[in-house]
Amino acid sequence: MIRHIVYFSARSADDRQRVLEGLRLLEANPHALLLEVEENLKLDSLGNEVDFVVYGEFANAAALEAFKTHPSYEASIAAVRPLRELRMAADVLARRGRQSS
Repeated sequence: MIRHIVYFSARSADDRQRVLEGLRLLEANPHALLLEVEENLKLDSLGNEVDFVVYGEFANAAALEAFKTHPSYEASIAAVRPLRELRMAADVLARRGRQSS
């Protein structure tokens, strides 16, 4: 399984809601096993530049690639790119399933 994590910040506070709405367009994409789009709670005392986090789990690299070619992905990019300041992504291979606490 591949975990795809992307961090975003809005250029201005006035754009935050529009960025969130644009990111939530990804929720219509059927290729993720799990997809969450959430606001950063900013509970850490350091490094609170990130406004939003997109977290996705994909069966494999082909599923992630299919996610990135789906129309909802293109629509999200079109909505968010002009309004975002930061976009930082990481893809990691999950060595074991998620465990509940």
